[in-house]
Amino acid sequence: MSDEQKDEPEIVYENGPEENGLKQAEGDFDLDETNDSGQILDKIKKIKEKLKKCNEEKQEYLTGWQRAQADFINYRKRQEEQREEWMKMAEAGLITDLLAVLDTLDSAIKNHGGDGGSAAAIKKQFEEILKNHGLEEIKAAGEKFNPEFHEAIERVEAGAEEGIVIEEIQKGYLLNGKVLRVAKVKVSK
Repeated sequence: MSDEQKDEPEIVYENGPEENGLKQAEGDFDLDETNDSGQILDKIKKIKEKLKKCNEEKQEYLTGWQRAQADFINYRKRQEEQREEWMKMAEAGLITDLLAVLDTLDSAIKNHGGDGGSAAAIKKQFEEILKNHGLEEIKAAGEKFNPEFHEAIERVEAGAEEGIVIEEIQKGYLLNGKVLRVAKVKVSK
């Protein structure tokens, strides 16, 4: 024997290689020598059924995991959208409170005539800050009355077409395209 052959284990066949392979396969299925091929086929069938059941369970678990992951991703998106909505609501509350200051500045400018000096400069700066946060004024005077944007506090006789805003009593504002405060107006009848 060569050196290479000495390292390999020697295989001894009791009844020849073919019969020994069958006995080894039977041993894998815990079969004794008296079982016939029908029992082997039954064992193989049972093993295939177990394998099929395992694959079905694996797919069920995988599908459940994927669904849970998708639900979590959707939850995070909803949370982010809700957080943004809360931020907008908080901003709307603050800006609503600041509109009282803007109204006071408007009144000071009107009562002191002209440009109102420093009040006009403060008002302009204040309006610019609010505009940068999404605030815009609702056009009212000369516009057709729109209950979505205007609140009629009085109807007056005028030479204008009916339903036209004659005078703006209090300015209305939009915040990010949504009505924050409707304009209080007088409307022609």
